[in-house]
Amino acid sequence: MDKFTAVIPAAGQGRRMKSYLNKQFILLRGMPIIVHTLRVFQDAEVISNIVLVCASGEEEYYRQEILSNYGISKPTVVVAGGSERQDSVCCGLQTINDSSDYVMIHDGARPLLTVDLINRLAEEAKVTGAVVAGVPVKDTIKRTDAGGMITDTLMRERLWSIQTPQVFRLELIQKAHRQASASEFFGTDDAALVERLGVPVKVIPGSYENIKITTPEDIVVAEAILKRRGLG
Repeated sequence: MDKFTAVIPAAGQGRRMKSYLNKQFILLRGMPIIVHTLRVFQDAEVISNIVLVCASGEEEYYRQEILSNYGISKPTVVVAGGSERQDSVCCGLQTINDSSDYVMIHDGARPLLTVDLINRLAEEAKVTGAVVAGVPVKDTIKRTDAGGMITDTLMRERLWSIQTPQVFRLELIQKAHRQASASEFFGTDDAALVERLGVPVKVIPGSYENIKITTPEDIVVAEAILKRRGLG
């Protein structure tokens, strides 16, 4: 049976949230954002274990105040990350041994994912080896020159807004991160590192509700979604 490990980078600070807190600790319907995220992975049977990547110095707080207090019982390793998200994911990958077949990378600040999405990504990963969640772009997207003048309008039908989770064969994503690190390349997501290897990455429909908590306005939206779901 294929084994999936979840790697959750959760070291982001609250600069755009105008908060002094790590934004993972901001309350969303009475619970820290990261707890909502962890509970979905806790409930997903396909996920065997979790690697939680936090800011240096927060490891014990996560173990005692988050995992223990909120009943996250699935095997979870807490490890300190780096200065950038890519560095943090790399730190998480280094803790995974060959007993895992696939890695599912998900932003800690996306608390509205579902078990259904996790399951669909896991099944597709078994076929393609590299798959990400995304949603079709709704807005018209235009390219501009350096002066802000429009040069062309892109075909919206083929444009996707990419989300997490992103799932890869373990050896593939580890190789992608090693090569990116060696060449000092930083991508905007993990899929970009795999694409650099010439490996195709599949996109499957995610959800417009699978938002990333970045600004105070996102909290309002997330609260409304959880209330409608009857969660939190």
